[in-house]
Amino acid sequence: MSNKILAIDIGSMTVKAVIAEIDEFNEIKVLGHGFAKSHGVKKGIITNIDLASKAIRKAVNDARRIAGNNISSAVVSISSAYTKSTNSIGIVNIPQKDITIKEINRVMETALYNANIPKDYDILHVLPYSFKVDDQENIEDPYNMNATRMEVGAHIVIAQKSSLSNLKKAIVSAGLEVESIVLDSYASSIATLSDDEKVLGVSVLDMGGQSSSLAIFKGNTLRYNRFLPVGSNHITNDISIALHTPLDVAENVKKGHGDLIEITDDILELPIIGDTENKNSIPLKVVQNVISARVEESLLILAKYLEQSGLKSSIGAGIVLTGGMTKLKNMREFAQSIFPGLSVRVGTPHHLKGLFDELKGPECSTVVGLLLYKAGKNTQYEIDNKKRLLHQKEEHNQQDGLSNIKLGSGIEKTTSSSNEKDELGSSTKSDNFIFTELAGVDEGNSDFLAKVKNWIKQLF
Repeated sequence: MSNKILAIDIGSMTVKAVIAEIDEFNEIKVLGHGFAKSHGVKKGIITNIDLASKAIRKAVNDARRIAGNNISSAVVSISSAYTKSTNSIGIVNIPQKDITIKEINRVMETALYNANIPKDYDILHVLPYSFKVDDQENIEDPYNMNATRMEVGAHIVIAQKSSLSNLKKAIVSAGLEVESIVLDSYASSIATLSDDEKVLGVSVLDMGGQSSSLAIFKGNTLRYNRFLPVGSNHITNDISIALHTPLDVAENVKKGHGDLIEITDDILELPIIGDTENKNSIPLKVVQNVISARVEESLLILAKYLEQSGLKSSIGAGIVLTGGMTKLKNMREFAQSIFPGLSVRVGTPHHLKGLFDELKGPECSTVVGLLLYKAGKNTQYEIDNKKRLLHQKEEHNQQDGLSNIKLGSGIEKTTSSSNEKDELGSSTKSDNFIFTELAGVDEGNSDFLAKVKNWIKQLF
């Protein structure tokens, strides 16, 4: 049995929609995709709900046509422009001494309760970055441990309620439902980072059309995020203004001659805005200087954000660049000069089955990351925007902390095929026991056997 996913990345330049399925082995296969030029979105912010919804509808309809599926529930990206973040601590006692999913959820909710969240903001993600069990620090996963007290440090990403509402309205106006909302830079990180990079610490610079963002991972979870309202479209505007040439020509010049390292003395003949008869002769190095000036400015601001995070010394794996701006020639080498002493690479989305060539570039990191997020490829625990605890544990009944105890060789434990829902909304499987034979028990003694069976039933 498979589950279908619809992922929608609402970018400032392009709306991307991808439909995929998750099979029984939790593998993702891409079925269809659609792109549409963004309207009603500027610098990551929705400025016209009707125009934005039309672009969303077009991209989704194209994806549906290719996939042959009319899925309507979507996981959607939200721009970092809407968001803020904070860190918080939560501490709880463990009455039953064993740490279950319920206790992990409780300590994360306590961290959220202790956070100073403005009234006009709502949560997007609550992401634990450290656990402490009794006096033991740096616990990777407290699940199933024995303890009397648990502490968590959590990174909390919040977004303006009004902006969330406008995003949902644009989705609903396109005839869709919102299943989950995910921070765009978080999704891009999921799509581009390796497990080693997350563990060692890494910074992801997602440089898009009209905005850029910085996200820092440390210890396998998001620790810091910032937004910059500058992207590759600003380079196009700079070229158009500096060279007095139309925007579409400036865009083609950027794509065709946007080399950040190799400067040449070639001459370009460019049309003049409003003049259909004459052209300007422009040295190519002038164009390249305009491009490199804007890229350098953007990277220097992001480098400043990295310093302000206080985590620069913790990113042992260096810098990962992704997003459309990173397609400029020699972008990695140019960025290396801005971040001396740090490793720099350009990150493209992880390979998925059926991934179309159009989705393999760095500009598609966010939409592919949304698919991976929905498939559970994010951190091991998270409270999402609907206040659900996301996790990959299959927790059995642990009321007495005895779910994994085997009583003699004569008791066989089986798992029923029916799934139940616990109070957190997580699927749990009920455990049944088959009483075939109890070692050392005389089967003729029915009273004693009945007492033993009764005692075991009370335990489980």
